[in-house]
Amino acid sequence: MSQPINTNITNLKPSATLVINERSNDLVAAGKKVYKLGFGQSPFPVPQVVVDALKDNAHQKDYLPVRGLYALREAVANYHQRKFGLDTSAEDVLIGPGSKELLFLTQMIYQGELLLPQPSWVSYEPQAHLANKGHHWLTTKVENGYMLDGATLDNYCNHQVDVPRILILNYPSNPAGSSLSIAQLQELATVARKHKILILSDEIYGDVDHKGQHESIAKYYPEGTIVRSGLSKWCGAGGWRLGTFVFPKELRWLLDKMAVVASETFTTTSAPIQYAAVKAYEGGLEIEEYLKHSRIILQRVAQASAEILGQHKIDTPKPKGGFYLMPDFNYYKATLQAKNITNSIQLSESLLEETGVALLPLNAFGMPDDFLGVRLSYVDFDGTKALQMIKENPNATAEELAPKVMEGIRLIGEWVTR
Repeated sequence: MSQPINTNITNLKPSATLVINERSNDLVAAGKKVYKLGFGQSPFPVPQVVVDALKDNAHQKDYLPVRGLYALREAVANYHQRKFGLDTSAEDVLIGPGSKELLFLTQMIYQGELLLPQPSWVSYEPQAHLANKGHHWLTTKVENGYMLDGATLDNYCNHQVDVPRILILNYPSNPAGSSLSIAQLQELATVARKHKILILSDEIYGDVDHKGQHESIAKYYPEGTIVRSGLSKWCGAGGWRLGTFVFPKELRWLLDKMAVVASETFTTTSAPIQYAAVKAYEGGLEIEEYLKHSRIILQRVAQASAEILGQHKIDTPKPKGGFYLMPDFNYYKATLQAKNITNSIQLSESLLEETGVALLPLNAFGMPDDFLGVRLSYVDFDGTKALQMIKENPNATAEELAPKVMEGIRLIGEWVTR
């Protein structure tokens, strides 16, 4: 009997990030030592005040409003005002079971071409296929840390004007770990306003900017920007599945339509999680201390990792935020070709088999197949222990904070020099 499958998903594969996590776990279960540098999950625990709030609200069982608990929407709006200077209110916020789901609803509803900087997070393009949406990759430059520049965006849009478009802008970047300066944000905002582009600004790593200096493009293009965030990265609560979208008042119609579709799909987000999230977004001294120490640890591990890789002629964009590095092995292209390694999939598979270091191939992020690079997530360490260590010893080294990560980095260096 033939399989009656929607053609949109015939060639769709499981998310690369989830696949590498499951494969790593299988290898660990089989007794192999694996350095899990492929899956981008926060290593830090959920702040205790937020855990306590979840315990206190475990009894909450009623369906909550589709748009989200009002107290949470208000806390999210205040958070974006406090952190990034955005003029927003509870009425401008939509809560979802992970911002990934909200991203998909946006693509389903908004009729327009999707623009993606190359490289971009692994799920943007597959979601476009699911939504039957046309998309275009915009090239980026290594000297810009693989971040999109205004001239590239303007040149593409000038080929066909007055076409509705969504640009997904992710910074700090997954996979590059780089970010955008105020000048770059202003330039992109000017071009987006000129072409009436809807920007979906994925700022889920904003609060793990290593210097705590994240700026939102919504500050410079407020009328056309939706800000995406959630609890997974800055609050260590990926498995809690709570995401937020903050809309400008000019796009209230889109929020309303998304809420209608949400009412027919996920209905609402887990009640206990929403009540607990209020505490997370209200902030306070304990959470600010948590963020300060998290940033110090991530910056220290990132810089040490990038330095060791650089010593082995493996270049990476300068890490500025998030959990990621984007190592480029093209210096070794001839040597790798002699080992029949001609693309990023073969590169990552060889590294996993020969060193036990799990990484993600960059073709999953939209890079050309022959680009010999990977995404490296430097989070395979005990976040609870590292937080305690940095409090007791502010000068703790990357080796002390993340010994397994640093061991994995050295193995990569040894592998290319053999």
